Order: sequence, then structure tokens, then C-alpha cells
Amino acid sequence: MHLAQTLAPYEGSLGDAMRYACHGGKRLRAFLVLEGARLHAVPTAPALDAAAAIEAIHAYSLVHDDLPSMDDDDLRRGLPTVHVKWDEATGILVGDALQSHAFALLAGMELSEARRLSLISGMAQAAGGDGMVLGQALDIAAETAEAPLTLDQIKRLQAKKTGALFEWSATAGAVMAGADPAPLASYAHALGLAFQIADDILDVEGDEAQTGKRVQKDVEAGKATFVSLMGLEAARSAAQSLVKEACDALRPYGADAENLRQAARFVISRQG
Repeated sequence: MHLAQTLAPYEGSLGDAMRYACHGGKRLRAFLVLEGARLHAVPTAPALDAAAAIEAIHAYSLVHDDLPSMDDDDLRRGLPTVHVKWDEATGILVGDALQSHAFALLAGMELSEARRLSLISGMAQAAGGDGMVLGQALDIAAETAEAPLTLDQIKRLQAKKTGALFEWSATAGAVMAGADPAPLASYAHALGLAFQIADDILDVEGDEAQTGKRVQKDVEAGKATFVSLMGLEAARSAAQSLVKEACDALRPYGADAENLRQAARFVISRQG
């Protein structure tokens, strides 16, 4: 994969740990970038750089999310987490390095300066203190809050923690082409929420061997989730409605967007 090639120059245990952190996974965010790029006839080189960049950001977020001071997980993608295989300091540094690597990839893309800057600023917002990082902060705060989160609060949290990077991924192709990103932004909003509901369902029903991470964590912690607040069947129904909403948003692209429709359906049928 292109991301692995871009990580090849990194040396020593840091480089090894960076490549380890980026191994495996569903590559859903990269897929969204590449499909959006295909819909807008974006050349292969910048599309691959954008796809690699979002996967580097996603991998960084997982490495930091797994740290003892955060979610304290010992299993990711069916393997020991980075801080378990190496140590906590390496986990922190790997996340830092992957984040900066992502922005370097975007800065070096074969695109006009204006479009590169748009992708970079969009990534900074989606991944930073008003996006993914804020979502993580809200999630941590919820663990010690006196009252469990409401459904609206969970939706806001997940729109930041998960949804912001989904939106960047889905709209990157339109941004690279200078096209209207609105239809793909609507698709991504529904897709991201469906993805998180499916994650909450997997935490209740999933098998650790298939998910590649610990299950029943939220249940054991008494954490408010879509499932705990809505019930299992209502959550499942909500996810299905969101997939329909995501698919409907793709009407402007006609049959050319069938791969994205299939991705939306996959999100709620996956076992891991």
C-alpha cells in the first residue's frame, strides 16, 4: 500500500512501530478518499497521498486512544497495542510522528496550492481541538461525569470523534477537484453516525476474535452508548435508517457512486 511505501524511510524502533501501527484495518477512510477522487476524475498520485494521509491520522488516533492514560487497551486489530509491544513513550512518539507525516503528505501533493491548503486546513480542523481531539476529550470527561450523557450529547461527541474524519475523507475528492462537496458531506454525516452505532452494537454482540479488540468494555464501564440509551433493536433500526440517508445523499452521482452505497451497507453489517 502507498502508506507503507511513504513510511519506509523512517528508521529504528520508531519507524518499526509506525509501520506496525498502520498495519491492517478496514482502510474505510482511505476507501472514501479514493472513491470520492474517482467520482471527480482526480489523478491517482494526489488521491493516493490523501488516502495515505487520512490513514496515518487514523492510526495516530488509535495509538493514542489505546494509551494507559486514555482508553488503556491492550489489543488493536487483533495484535498487542503499540504501547504494549514497545512502551508508553514509544506509543506517544509514534502518534506524534504519524500526525506530522500526514500533513507532510498533504503538503507535497501534486495539486494547486489553493487546493492543498484547503485539504490541510480541513484536516487540521477535523483532527484537532474542534474535531476528533475534542470528541476524545468529551468521551474521557463522560467517564467521570455525575450523570450519563444524553442521546444528543452522544451524537455531538461522535460527530467530533468519528464523524469529522469521515467527512474529510468523503469530501477530499471533491476538494481536490474544486467541486461541490455538499452531497458527500451529507453522505459522510449519516455514514459516520451509522458506523458508531454499529460499533456500539459490536461492543455488546461482537466477538473479540473478529473485532480485533476488546468487547463489552462499554457495558462493563456502565458507559452511555447508543445501545444503552436506545436499546439494541432501536439502535439497529436507527443505523439502517442512516444508511438509507447516506445512500440517498449520493443521488447526484447516479450509478457511479454504487461503491460508496455498498460501503454504507457494509458499515452496519461488518463483524469487526
